[in-house]
Amino acid sequence: MSEPVVPPVLAEVVRSGCVEGRHRGSLVLLAADGSADLALGDVTSPIFPRSSNKPMQAAGVLRAGLELSGERLALAAASHSGEPFHRELVAAMLREHGLTEADLQCPPGLPLDEGERETYLASGAVRSRTAMNCSGKHTAMLAASVHRGWPLKTYLDPAHPLQQLIHGVVEEASGERVTATATDGCGAPLLSLTLTGLARAYRTFVLSPPTTPERRVADAMRAHPEYVAGTHRHDTWLMRDLPGALSKMGAEAVQALALPDGRALAFKIEDGAPRALRPVLGRALGVLGVDGEVAERIGKAPVLGGGREVGEIRAAF
Repeated sequence: MSEPVVPPVLAEVVRSGCVEGRHRGSLVLLAADGSADLALGDVTSPIFPRSSNKPMQAAGVLRAGLELSGERLALAAASHSGEPFHRELVAAMLREHGLTEADLQCPPGLPLDEGERETYLASGAVRSRTAMNCSGKHTAMLAASVHRGWPLKTYLDPAHPLQQLIHGVVEEASGERVTATATDGCGAPLLSLTLTGLARAYRTFVLSPPTTPERRVADAMRAHPEYVAGTHRHDTWLMRDLPGALSKMGAEAVQALALPDGRALAFKIEDGAPRALRPVLGRALGVLGVDGEVAERIGKAPVLGGGREVGEIRAAF
């Protein structure tokens, strides 16, 4: 029996010149031809990509025959911040398909965006399913089920016809078999992939022909990144600043990205700390040869002391 791979340190937390913490993880970078350009840690064992799987879930909705495009399709692949324009579009999509918030089976939540959350609570609003970051995905899943006449009460069951379509997208796009199925934080089925398979799936999405569900999802996300994440989120900034990039983070510090020429990456921070995401992503972009200004902006993660910058979280590879 082989010994487990000990992931290398991918990021360090530096305060006043001293390293006070380290984050280990695994990372893979794919060259334009799909070959592995860099592999750190374990990139061939299954992980749960969490919300980095959302583009594939949105492609499954299209395979079911639901007609979505533009902001609506981007929102179907979103971990949105719960800003007013996100909540308003979720509500509109529910109405358009004869649904209500009560049909959503994601748990009630608050806006992810810190400033929006404070405004939301100050207004007297309470946790709601539309404010939950996965509500766009759940709305699209329900709408696809309405379109096909499939059961609504069981739309999150792994055996549901829609979830079976999504299972097929995940395996086809990644080029590997799903070896584990779990329940995600929002209640939807969560399908495992290796980091290499996840990077390969994003590469598939950007390189697929324009009329395919995969490319349609990628194009919608890249055209409307603020609906995929939010005004103050790094996925939005990256897709705006780096033309043709497809980027999506997931819970437990997972990140996947593909560039329009087929270069791609995926990584996971072992302890699930989101604070390490941007420094590692910025460094990985630099290794891929991305413009220094974009990589620098994404990778900047200051450490504060007394309200002022006294250090940084920095990549360590």
